[in-house]
Amino acid sequence: MKVTETGLPGIFVIEPDVFGDSRGWFMESWSARKLAEFGITNNWVQDNHSYSAEKGILRGLHYQLNPCCQAKIVRATRGAIFDVAVDIRKGSPNFGKWTGAELSAENHKMLYIPRGFAHGFITLTEDVEVQYKADNYYAPECDGNIRWDDPDIGIVWPLEPSILSDKDAKAPSLKERMESLNFVYGD
Repeated sequence: MKVTETGLPGIFVIEPDVFGDSRGWFMESWSARKLAEFGITNNWVQDNHSYSAEKGILRGLHYQLNPCCQAKIVRATRGAIFDVAVDIRKGSPNFGKWTGAELSAENHKMLYIPRGFAHGFITLTEDVEVQYKADNYYAPECDGNIRWDDPDIGIVWPLEPSILSDKDAKAPSLKERMESLNFVYGD
């Protein structure tokens, strides 16, 4: 398993070893022992699975406030996505900065996103399935979102979204969310 830190400290691209032959392939998609070598020691309590039928569907940028914030390991098990994480921890030297990675069923890559980051993705193909582990349970009362196209964040999406939920289309900017954010760098 190869684990590489992105340009945003704390965010890792995880590339499992894939062993293939004439029958297909096998990979270890998660190993507590191997990930602990890189400081990833979360206690995963929930697995989530989403399906997106069309190319260009954008989901995000989403987060959970404390005490229900979540770290995630995200992977595309069908099709491909461009996956993004944005640092929303008050006082962080990287506040408002983002990183992204292409995750696909073919490349088997995963993205580890710690607590205190907003998350979103856009589908790069049709018929996309995304699965991710979370280290805290979903709590609707702690749910939050930020505009996917916030100019202060400046995410460079690989394509223009064709479909957004009403919630995501009407999301406020990061500046508008500042007072409600309760993530503090170093916690």
